[in-house]
Amino acid sequence: MNMRIHIKGGRVIDPASNTDREADLFIANGKIVGVGDTAPAGFESNSILDATGCIVCPGLVDLSARLREPGYEYKATLESEMAAAAAGGVTRLACPPDTDPVLDEPGLVEMLTHRARLPEFAHVHPVGALTVQLEGKALTEMAELHEAGCIAFGQANRAIVDTQVLLRAMQYAATFDFPVWLQAQDPFLAKKGVAHDGEVAARLGLVGIPVAAETIALATILHLARETGARVHLTRISSAAGLEMIVAARAAGIAVTCDISAHHLHLSEMDIGFFNAHARLDPPLRSQRDRDALRAGLASGAINALCSDHTPVDDDAKQTPFDEAEPGATGLELLLPLTLKWAQEMKLPLVTALARVTSDPARVLGLDAGQLAIGAAADICVFDPRAGFVVTRDALRSQGKNTPFLGLELPGRVRYTLIDGHLAHDGAWG
Repeated sequence: MNMRIHIKGGRVIDPASNTDREADLFIANGKIVGVGDTAPAGFESNSILDATGCIVCPGLVDLSARLREPGYEYKATLESEMAAAAAGGVTRLACPPDTDPVLDEPGLVEMLTHRARLPEFAHVHPVGALTVQLEGKALTEMAELHEAGCIAFGQANRAIVDTQVLLRAMQYAATFDFPVWLQAQDPFLAKKGVAHDGEVAARLGLVGIPVAAETIALATILHLARETGARVHLTRISSAAGLEMIVAARAAGIAVTCDISAHHLHLSEMDIGFFNAHARLDPPLRSQRDRDALRAGLASGAINALCSDHTPVDDDAKQTPFDEAEPGATGLELLLPLTLKWAQEMKLPLVTALARVTSDPARVLGLDAGQLAIGAAADICVFDPRAGFVVTRDALRSQGKNTPFLGLELPGRVRYTLIDGHLAHDGAWG
């Protein structure tokens, strides 16, 4: 059945076109066919969604969400995490290659994308492994993986120690103009580290990871990016010094983009408290100065996008001593509320804040998405900015209940999520 949907009475915010106005949206055949006060000629709706008092924006685009399949179904399943994505207004996401088995074979990529093709599931864009088994030794068949559906190539959070291999990987990727996604962390400086190398780690007796672990790895990556001309995206930057290096590299003409996680936008090393394992993250939460620099960098656009870094972890892996806990936090359902909280605190226009989770990450992915243009896919999030969202285990659709924001009330509640014009989430009465 061709759903013809009329989203009525909302405030339409479309960062891609710098739009912020009261308007209706008209959807047919999974596409946006009209934006304005009157329906297109011949349009008759068979479904009306009341968006009075709500904001209508593009569906969120998340640059890092672990779906835990294949291989880690005891932590989460495709079904549970796609329900979480829809509940969070996320309609498009990139998933890292550190599954089990690793996403280094075309068949595995095809299997994942095939399983993710249900109407209520967000669009999934796998990041293929840059090296076989993520071991940093032999290059994968990137061209074949790209044909299978990989949108970029990376190592998740595993470093390539051999810089000769990294050079060759970036040369090969540059030949085909494949984006290379890398997390900057020197494995030797980060060895056995579990927290930022600062006063909190010292007080708690935890092994620290210095900022130099990020900046030294960054220096290598940026030099090789200039040498090879590869398009590099730096994932989950954590420090002020790292951001300064990226800004300088960009000014020097190096094609580099970067993102940060929603956790690093709000939290610092102080939030470890008394060994709160929910705040055990990779990269670690750094100083308040670092956090403030990241907040400002995201506001200015120096940081291209905000991601959830969604990493569902089972309870057993978190209910251990801090230094033994598995790093990671659930985030798909918190990406929008944390974006809104940051916008409120920074006094930013919503059109600017929402750009960092819609049109800007879509641009990093190289996709014509994250916008409300006529003819665009009807990937839409409708949320009530005045309604609060209390973060509880029961409220989270994700199988992972691990988040440092448990118990807090955050702004914004998603009322409707549409994916290709299909109503994937209806929280109007939730």
